[in-house]
Amino acid sequence: MCGIFAYKGSRDNAPEIVFEGLKKLEYRGYDSWGVTWKKNDGSISLQKQIGKISEASKEGIIDEKSHLAMSHTRWATHGGVTQKNAHPHLSSGGKVAVIHNGIIENYEEFKKRLGFERFRSETDTEVISELIEEYMKDLNFEEATKKVAKELKGRYAFIAMATGENRIIAARRGSPLILGVKEGEYFLASDIPAFLQFTRDVNYLDDEQMVVIDDKPRFYDLLTDSEIEKRLVTIDWNPQEAEKGDFDHFMLKEIMDQKETIIRAIDQNEEAILKIAEYIKNAKGVFLSGCGTGGKVCMAAEYFFSVVANRHVNFAPASEFPIYHHFLIPESLLIVVSQSGETADVLEAMHVAKEKGAKVLSLVNVQGSTVARYSDFSLLINAGPEKAVASTKAATSQLALLLLIAHAVAGKLQDGKKLLIETASQINDMLNPRFLTYIKEVADDIVHSDHTYIIGKAANYPMALEAAIKIQEVSYIHAEGFPAGELKHGPIALVSPGTPCISLIAEDEVKGDIINNTIELKARGAHIIGVAPFRHESFDHWIRVPDAGVASPIVNVIPIQLLAYYLSVLRGCNPDMPRNLAKSVTVK
Repeated sequence: MCGIFAYKGSRDNAPEIVFEGLKKLEYRGYDSWGVTWKKNDGSISLQKQIGKISEASKEGIIDEKSHLAMSHTRWATHGGVTQKNAHPHLSSGGKVAVIHNGIIENYEEFKKRLGFERFRSETDTEVISELIEEYMKDLNFEEATKKVAKELKGRYAFIAMATGENRIIAARRGSPLILGVKEGEYFLASDIPAFLQFTRDVNYLDDEQMVVIDDKPRFYDLLTDSEIEKRLVTIDWNPQEAEKGDFDHFMLKEIMDQKETIIRAIDQNEEAILKIAEYIKNAKGVFLSGCGTGGKVCMAAEYFFSVVANRHVNFAPASEFPIYHHFLIPESLLIVVSQSGETADVLEAMHVAKEKGAKVLSLVNVQGSTVARYSDFSLLINAGPEKAVASTKAATSQLALLLLIAHAVAGKLQDGKKLLIETASQINDMLNPRFLTYIKEVADDIVHSDHTYIIGKAANYPMALEAAIKIQEVSYIHAEGFPAGELKHGPIALVSPGTPCISLIAEDEVKGDIINNTIELKARGAHIIGVAPFRHESFDHWIRVPDAGVASPIVNVIPIQLLAYYLSVLRGCNPDMPRNLAKSVTVK
């Protein structure tokens, strides 16, 4: 969840490098931040504060000259948001500094063993620095760090530096850690945007691996104690994709990126798509799984496979998937969806499937991510960096790719491509200044409402759930999504005169049913916002979308992304960094 970034190299402004790079990781956590660096006399200097790194001053940091520094932006798990709990953590003897992403499950055991009086914070992380310092009484820095990494339980990625040592050491298990490589310079981070302006060449650390960076990096397998080689990978991203440009927020930029990202998502090797289609056709039990927005995408894909390919697939949220182990066999296939490719619950679902011998296919947005590397087969959705916490362009890219795969299973790959190319063109036309102005006017009309309800049917029911997520997470308005036909079984009791209700409607076989449900809401006094390719008399506001056929979930969810964005801005919220949330959920 947290963002970690370290630098070692020929430049003497390492503190400034990690300070600025940390801002590019703020979507991973923004409760507090800190920077630590090696001083000329070999000692460690430290600065940390409560609040967002984007609002912090460089004063006291950029004046320092150093070739080695590391930084951290926090999403609190253990201990409240205080300066003492902020990272980096310096050992009580002042010899070791550590930054950490993840959760150390056996931290209380170490605190008890070392003595509670040594600890100044409520965090689990502090045990790492204290243990390394303790073990350095008998071992060198490298061996002490290796011993600690082996003893920790839970998921972690940590980076450590020590006084008198001109090197940094890092290890990972379950949380992402990536090494950026440039001649004479090394960048360690939890995500690529931190160092993308410097290099696109990376080494990915896998679980139970450690790297020691002095003159050059040395990699070790913690299970075998052996030195290993790592393959250098070049990332197909450019620094401009990770910047806001002329937009006020990343969320709006990423919504507008959807003019291009649908086409990029379906620009796949046809042989790979057909190979996946064969996997699905030959499997005895196909499961779709993801978390949050990824889960809602998987729910919509259930309908895609049913309607397009006459194929039954099963959906389960990744956090619930392990119970399905009773039904898994070697001929089963699990398809997982994850923007970051680092989601903890998704990785656990994959582990459960693989223990049963099942195959795993993944759709990810980050090349070389843990989910991608752990899969038997993986496809990139090619959405480019997504930095706003609320997923937008990644979600529609995932929908597009799964719809394309469903067409391939049906033997209609070219029909699917044609449909999605036409849909992408329609989205490009839809996202014009007049459309955005109208959505903002709708937001202005409902911004003071405490509750909003969204209904959908068939593949637009999962989009009603996704719409609720978007409105909840960035505007903090209570929003709920329902299957339209379930209104009469309870939810309609929530509707009173003036309650905003959004209907997601398509030109499909359930059109008549959801119009009737919308009329029922109108009869109870609801303020109806119709998202549809046609106008209906029940609509108080009509948000016109293209008639995209079976691709309607893609075009219907985009206006709600915009509505959520404008509600957030009108309510004085930060749509990029909603409270209590972080972009990549790497802890359970």
